Amino acid sequence: MQKAIAEFIGTFTLVLFGCGAAVIAGPSIAGAGTVGVLGIAFSFGLAIVAMAYAIGPISGCHVNPAVSLGALIAGRMNVSDFITYVIAQVAGAIVGALVLFIIMQGKASGWTGGMGTNGWGSGYLGEYNVISAFIFEVVATFIFLVVILGVTHKLVPHHFAGLAIGLTLVMIHIVGINVTGVSVNPARSLGPALFAGGAALSQLWLFIVAPFIGAALAGFVYKAGILYNGDAA
Repeated sequence: MQKAIAEFIGTFTLVLFGCGAAVIAGPSIAGAGTVGVLGIAFSFGLAIVAMAYAIGPISGCHVNPAVSLGALIAGRMNVSDFITYVIAQVAGAIVGALVLFIIMQGKASGWTGGMGTNGWGSGYLGEYNVISAFIFEVVATFIFLVVILGVTHKLVPHHFAGLAIGLTLVMIHIVGINVTGVSVNPARSLGPALFAGGAALSQLWLFIVAPFIGAALAGFVYKAGILYNGDAA
């Protein structure tokens, strides 16, 4: 139960403050005061850093079904815990998006219903096509999981693991925001999409399938001992 609560809180925080930066401090709302791509990237990354040190000792701070899948395949968690984690992560993402939605409804003007959702194609940020979006999400999630599984390996000092993981997420967002808005996390995509509807929901499949593929590949790399032999948490 403690692990589930920790994962709920962690994913809630990631969605509320990561997507919140895009919605509340983004150009469509803040205008000239926008935090821009760099600010949004750091908001997601810093949310992970904060939660890594807050709940990491309890649950490992996955806050991402793709991370949990990679850990499962790498042999770092069992199926029962995986299911518990995913349920808690999805619930946290939905509640985080709900809180953001309620906050935005209190704005007098300027909000058009955006929720910091992921997407691709005509009218979405850099207007990249579905192939570009799919490739980016697979590769970015793979790299993200390689870092996570690497810095949390038993042979590696863990003191700065949270910082390394958070900064990796910042790096991924700096490059990928204009491609897909950056998911690498099915729960992060699902929560806001439920409240935005439309294209965000119809395109949601990519932000579930691609991150899972990238995470699974990273998990297999570690399970096979390609990077580390005798891998363990």
